[in-house]
Amino acid sequence: QDQLAESGGGSVQAGGSLKLSCATSRYNDQCMGWFRQSPGKERERVAAIDTVDGSTFYDDSVKGRFTIFKVNAKNTVYLQMNTLKPDDTAMYYCAARRGGCGAFWHAAQADRWGQGTQVTVSS
Repeated sequence: QDQLAESGGGSVQAGGSLKLSCATSRYNDQCMGWFRQSPGKERERVAAIDTVDGSTFYDDSVKGRFTIFKVNAKNTVYLQMNTLKPDDTAMYYCAARRGGCGAFWHAAQADRWGQGTQVTVSS
């Protein structure tokens, strides 16, 4: 089955760090990334990576604090989250798309979505 397996969520205090991982069972996902959604809010983009040319995309709210990268040997994308803030609290969803990151980043167009992993940041 084509799956995205997420892990790494949890609860931390403000200023802490977490690392999310998203393992894909396919080898033709050009664009992979993370979106998040908290209760009462719309889903918002967080970060994405083009696995072909290595370009990365970050929402302004996480620039300088989050880093997205892929380990090809594990076919896994990671999201290293540092200096976490209470506003980062949300369910984080991994997503993947065979095509490039344009539509993925600007219109949240993905072929597959993970089930989500909860991140909670307390003040």
